[in-house]
Amino acid sequence: MVAIVESVATSALPPLPPARIIPAAFAASARSWWSTGEKQGAISEERLLRRLPFFRPQNLSELPNNASPVIAQITRVNLDAPKRYLNTLSITSTTPTEHHASPPPAVVLHGYGAGLGFFFKNFPALAQWAGLRGTSVYAMDWLGMGRSARVPFTVKAKRDDIPGRVAEAESFFVDSLEEWRTKMNLEKMTLIGHSLGAYFSVVYALKYPTRVNKLILLSPAGVPRDPNNTTVPSRELTDTASSNGTIGSSEPATEIDIEQVRAEQAAEKRSESRTRKLFTYLWEEGWSPFQVVRSLNVFGPWLVGKYSSRRFTSLSEEETRDMHDYLLNITLAKGSGEYCISHVLSPGAHARMPLVDRISALKIPVTFVYGEHDWMDPQGGTDSVENMRQAGNGEGRTYIVGRAGHHVYLDNYRGVNELLIKELDKYHPRIN
Repeated sequence: MVAIVESVATSALPPLPPARIIPAAFAASARSWWSTGEKQGAISEERLLRRLPFFRPQNLSELPNNASPVIAQITRVNLDAPKRYLNTLSITSTTPTEHHASPPPAVVLHGYGAGLGFFFKNFPALAQWAGLRGTSVYAMDWLGMGRSARVPFTVKAKRDDIPGRVAEAESFFVDSLEEWRTKMNLEKMTLIGHSLGAYFSVVYALKYPTRVNKLILLSPAGVPRDPNNTTVPSRELTDTASSNGTIGSSEPATEIDIEQVRAEQAAEKRSESRTRKLFTYLWEEGWSPFQVVRSLNVFGPWLVGKYSSRRFTSLSEEETRDMHDYLLNITLAKGSGEYCISHVLSPGAHARMPLVDRISALKIPVTFVYGEHDWMDPQGGTDSVENMRQAGNGEGRTYIVGRAGHHVYLDNYRGVNELLIKELDKYHPRIN
């Protein structure tokens, strides 16, 4: 999301449309600005989720389909501290099996600046799996993001105390996830995390190892050491959806596949804007790209709209419009968890404490999934798998998904859905 900073750094608002439609476009942006809020956020989220035939809106008491093997509902899960809650989608089987016969529930965790609604194309496949296996699927908005409580985010450690800053920022998220797990009465979970959500999933597993069955990491952030700064955070907003590719839908990564992805990343880095120094300064000062969007007033929705139209080209026109409305509402909400980014990641988007140096402590299966046109370096995944193997854990693997970029689960949702079910069913004795 941080490419917004580069637009502001050059004092260039998004290009204006032709003069004859400026009044209408400006009025639309103004309406979008004033129509955001908690109520509108809930409406925009529900609009996405109503595409699921098994979703039951809060104002309806009857089941969406009497024959449906699952039912989905949105709830607030209150945490112990006042005014802290996590927005949660629960997809539960209507005919659960005995507890010991079912695989652990899957918990889907979004990335930076996103929300659970981003996975609306993945929920049908996950719901079918839950119904067949007699288990559940959950999707949760991280504390301070999405539609969860926007509580104050502070780090007390000094700037040069990197371990202290990282530990405080990580704890804000993973401890609230653990509290949520307790409230939901879940013994173990399989975590499916995207980007920064994948990073926090690993951190959670390191801190609470007995509570995680398996990790499935979709384009995870913060994995490799990156002295050459080949991954650039500005691509979060400048990336377009990927629809072409030659690699199979979900093939195990080869050295050639990884080199192709890295070569594309290096080419993108060479074409970076000269505003990099200002961006780095703002990053280190703790600025959030969402601050910039909110500061643009009526031009904020316009900027988000440009992103939506470019990023969600794999969706239908109606789906893109609904995703834009949803993204706009969570972007313009009060700043909170977004301020973690400068404490966890350095300006090059690599972690201040890379996961590749920590992940060997895990004794569970870990699957890394990258897009063919990803801006996350898949070498971090293969290095992590090797570090795990040397530590005695041979249950790691890396996949490259064709026709996909960083939002791999959305760009090629069919390929990713197939891979998710395959991975969820592994290592369960009643299934294999």
